[in-house]
Amino acid sequence: MTVILIFFIAHWYLSLFFQTFFLHRYAAHKAFTMSPFAEKVTFVLTWIFQGANYLSAYGYGVMHRMHHAFADTEDDPHSPKYDETIWNMMWKTKTIYSDIANRKLIPEKRFTEGVPTWEAFDKFARSWPSRIFWAGIYISVYAVYANHWWLWLLLPIQFLMSPVHGAIINWFAHKYGYRNFEVGDTSRNFLPVDFLMMGESYHNNHHKNGSRANFGGIRWHEIDPTYIVIKLLHKVGAIQIVRYKEIKMENMKKSEKKAA
Repeated sequence: MTVILIFFIAHWYLSLFFQTFFLHRYAAHKAFTMSPFAEKVTFVLTWIFQGANYLSAYGYGVMHRMHHAFADTEDDPHSPKYDETIWNMMWKTKTIYSDIANRKLIPEKRFTEGVPTWEAFDKFARSWPSRIFWAGIYISVYAVYANHWWLWLLLPIQFLMSPVHGAIINWFAHKYGYRNFEVGDTSRNFLPVDFLMMGESYHNNHHKNGSRANFGGIRWHEIDPTYIVIKLLHKVGAIQIVRYKEIKMENMKKSEKKAA
């Protein structure tokens, strides 16, 4: 039993870390930069730790930018406001994500510019042989160590770990929790202390300042575990945090150029 619980918890947090660190804060928002080599390494690590749930950085990054641009409107890829159930919302999310990742849907340039792509690796990592390989490993671990029937109930969650993470935030963090900021959507901070989602549940904070690397830090109890790792990686030179003020100045300059 202990081995299965450790395996499940490790998969939960490692998969989630690479989703929020690489796919969300890096691919979608460019909250920090990294070298081309480090980017490729992170692609591979994302595949290892997401496993059967591997998500394309391009598909995720583009779709998430669309979510911010159209939050809680009919064009939002995932909004509880326009879907009756969490299942309907997630199926819609899957369809849009797959169309983007497979290049069947060609979004506006503003959604694709700068999003990391590695098409050859994505094709392999998203393939059925890859997913079956990881599923086989999960089943083998359970077959050896699951000595109570109820432990097998955790296995389907491991098969669908990334969608489960997405559903928690995209549904519950737009319905329940508190708000630090009045923004033009229903985003909320789902947990006052985010022990479950590694900073992702500070969703209202994030919708206020999308390119900010730290999702927490507005109230004393809002500790963002992923940002702590980001700061450590920044200090050792593995990545470089893009300061929010610099992003704001850059956006202001772009607006002035368009106005001119």
